[in-house]
Amino acid sequence: MGVTVKILLLILAVAGGLVYRNVTQLWADLPAPKLDPQEWWGDEAQPKDYEAYLKNSSEVIGNRLSYPDKTIADLKERLNRTLRLTPPLEGVAFEYGFNTDYLREIVEYWRDDYLPRWREREVFLWQFNHFTTDIQGLRTHFLHLMVYDDNKVGKKHYPVLLLHGWPGSVREFYDFIHLLHQTNLDKNNKYIFNVVVPSLPGYGWSQGTSRKGLGPAQVAVMMRNLMLRLGYDKFFIQGGDWGSVIGSNIATLYPENVLGYHSNMCNNLSPKSLAKGLVAEFLPSLFVPSGFEDFFFPKSNELRYLMEESGYFHIQATKPDTIGAALTDNPVGLAAYILEKFSTWTNPSYRSLPDGGLTKRYKMDALLDNLMIYYLTNSITTSQRLYAEQYAQAQRDLHLERVPTRVPTGCARFKSDIMQFLDVQLKDKYPNLVHSTYHKKGGHFAALEVPKVLYKDFIDFVKTVERKFKIKTL
Repeated sequence: MGVTVKILLLILAVAGGLVYRNVTQLWADLPAPKLDPQEWWGDEAQPKDYEAYLKNSSEVIGNRLSYPDKTIADLKERLNRTLRLTPPLEGVAFEYGFNTDYLREIVEYWRDDYLPRWREREVFLWQFNHFTTDIQGLRTHFLHLMVYDDNKVGKKHYPVLLLHGWPGSVREFYDFIHLLHQTNLDKNNKYIFNVVVPSLPGYGWSQGTSRKGLGPAQVAVMMRNLMLRLGYDKFFIQGGDWGSVIGSNIATLYPENVLGYHSNMCNNLSPKSLAKGLVAEFLPSLFVPSGFEDFFFPKSNELRYLMEESGYFHIQATKPDTIGAALTDNPVGLAAYILEKFSTWTNPSYRSLPDGGLTKRYKMDALLDNLMIYYLTNSITTSQRLYAEQYAQAQRDLHLERVPTRVPTGCARFKSDIMQFLDVQLKDKYPNLVHSTYHKKGGHFAALEVPKVLYKDFIDFVKTVERKFKIKTL
């Protein structure tokens, strides 16, 4: 064998060894990072005596806001201005974004029908018990529904933390909360739930931070601290969108506190998971239950959809304050930006409809309730900053996608959601994936669109966790 060939083989062997080492390191599971449970996010300096701060600031305050007439009148005046909207192209429907012809109809309904009934909508929004408390320096808003003692006899009693996403709010969960409450009142049902529904930091009535670094991992710490503040050291979690990410982070960082994690947007973006997804494209029958192949394949359709629909994601992950400035004090622009997501993320085929199919699956009042929360709290910019923090280097360096989440996990897939992941991908991240379901109808906002379906799925998950694991009731 010639010297040149020997050198070439040696180079290939070394290169192969390096590639193997790097790939195995990239695929290896990692331990959970340690995050500071006292990290401070308030505007003022962190108190030197943190224990004294906790003692003096742990009060949970009942909260019921009522916006003054002048605030609503100002909004109506803004909606009453002449709209200088560019007409849509012929036959374009929602394919170029929110159709401005339909936007005029939305503005008219908002101004002339919805706002005159605002006091009714306000009563509706405040039908549950609203509270605020100080968590790590930030005023944190949440709903809290507790069960009275006379309803507890002979039933399994669990706390559940419901986590919303963007561009949603606590309003997404109202019908879902009612179903949980009906479960509490039904004498024939063996489950009852104490329900906690926070507004994420910078969303709705929860204060946003003035400091960099409050990403989904840090929000998970805050949400766990909120549950501990309320006396719940073990609880179930349900969430979609950011609620899925943050809920997963809580389960990953604090498995001792989580009875079970249920999500309608389970995902795993680790290198190993993505590689498995590519392999499954060629052998789908080995990875997908019969009849559900179209949830995942062909991947080219999913990639095309993500390319078309991820423009918002890039700008919010890089320049959240720029798009925030364009939407602040601009109710018409805010309506177009937020409501368009409730069209395309509910069903991508709705882009071909002139009204975006918005009222096919939702009541317009429900959509405007959610929009009003963003407008009245001026939270569009602070809500979008979560995207930038998620993709900051400090957040990526945590590598939480490579830390196994060993709590009991349930994943509900809805056909028209943004993306889907196979069980073989999810089990790398969630080795105790004990509940995996498929729903032909429904999209990204399952709690708002199909609350009864999501509720049944969640209850089935709780039953499975009870059957397979020894869990503690209240």
